[in-house]
Amino acid sequence: MTAPVAVGAQATDAGVQPTIIRLKIDGAISPASADYVVRGIETANQRRAAAVVLELDTPGGLSSSMRDIIKAILSSDVAVIGYVAPQGARAASAGTYILYACQVAAMAPATNVGAATPVSILGGGGNAPPPQTDKDKKEAAAPAPEQSTEMRKATNDAVAYIRALAERRSRNADWAEKAVREAASVSAEQALKLHVIDLIAPDLNALLTQVNGRSVETASGTQVLHTAGALVETITPDVRSQFLAVIANPSVALVLLLIGLGGLVMEGAHPGGIVPGVVGAICLLLALYAFQLLPVNFAGLGLILLGVVLIISEAFIPAYGVLGTGGVVAFVIGTVVLMRNGSAAYGVALPTVIGMGVAGAGVVAGIVWLALRSHSRPVVSGREQMIGATAEVVADFQGRGLVHVHGERWQADSTVALKRGDYVTVTALHGLILDVQPADAHPKET
Repeated sequence: MTAPVAVGAQATDAGVQPTIIRLKIDGAISPASADYVVRGIETANQRRAAAVVLELDTPGGLSSSMRDIIKAILSSDVAVIGYVAPQGARAASAGTYILYACQVAAMAPATNVGAATPVSILGGGGNAPPPQTDKDKKEAAAPAPEQSTEMRKATNDAVAYIRALAERRSRNADWAEKAVREAASVSAEQALKLHVIDLIAPDLNALLTQVNGRSVETASGTQVLHTAGALVETITPDVRSQFLAVIANPSVALVLLLIGLGGLVMEGAHPGGIVPGVVGAICLLLALYAFQLLPVNFAGLGLILLGVVLIISEAFIPAYGVLGTGGVVAFVIGTVVLMRNGSAAYGVALPTVIGMGVAGAGVVAGIVWLALRSHSRPVVSGREQMIGATAEVVADFQGRGLVHVHGERWQADSTVALKRGDYVTVTALHGLILDVQPADAHPKET
């Protein structure tokens, strides 16, 4: 075993205060939080910091992002101290794995850890409560035929992963497996008794005091922590991480997709608008980038696109709501199954699904109402359509000249002098020649 190395010892010997890098995860584990933590740990390694304190308050998140964070922790030359804080915080689901991966695991009072069962939005079995009675335990131990093969594979993989982390850090591997299989969760005091964590600290200063002098294993070997009186530097998410946090939100990505498609449709229907096309293209590319970061179910994405196409088709091919209704149904189903897997804390928000479904139904209802209204109007054509129509004089004339009506130029007779741009009313039709007289006001052209 490598001899203990005092991290920050050189700085201490030189009279310089050792530095602690503080990172905070507050919310779901996402591609943005993974990018933030991974780069924060890299910064700590570059600066030869005394340690990294990773504060956790998370309901869980994406498995892929969680694994990126754990890889960074395991390959770091600087020790990472996982700390569930402040009081009232939790490290649930993906947060449990991250806490187990840290060289030191600590919790503030009145916090909890656990419920690490993998969740599949398309599958079942992820949200079952832990057994409370002997009967429940027997039922939990019995094979569950309703659980899909995919979920069993995911659960077994998660169990093997968290047990490997627990064994590497010499923590309670049996409870870790229970947290995955039975969604077990414990308080800070129980976690300490079960050897799930190493210590309880009410605040950051107390934490740094308690871990001072502790030997830990890092990628470069055994190191001794020198954290007492260290300078704590908090690294906050930069613009890049904040941008990723916004667009990688499934609800935001879905809205960007719809804005992008809507802008391109408007540009196609009204060429030359430019703004709808530019905005639509940018939003569509951002949405595609966001979906590339997320575990997207392509069947769900296909249903969303089909729904949008059917709703738009209703405007051009009136089907009295049949196409539009099918489009709304396809769209709602697509948004529900859009995320292939991950955490229930990281999917399309239910209010977003409901709101978009209602908006789509409103659009379809409007299209159907306009179609029915147009069919209820009497169709006037031929001679009757021309009589009473408003025309515009093309050039000055008295007697016979040209007027513009219904998108065409007609010869017209007038008993009074008319100037270009004057509006006239058609009073009679003689073959292909109109009789016109000046309009009383500036009427709307028909």
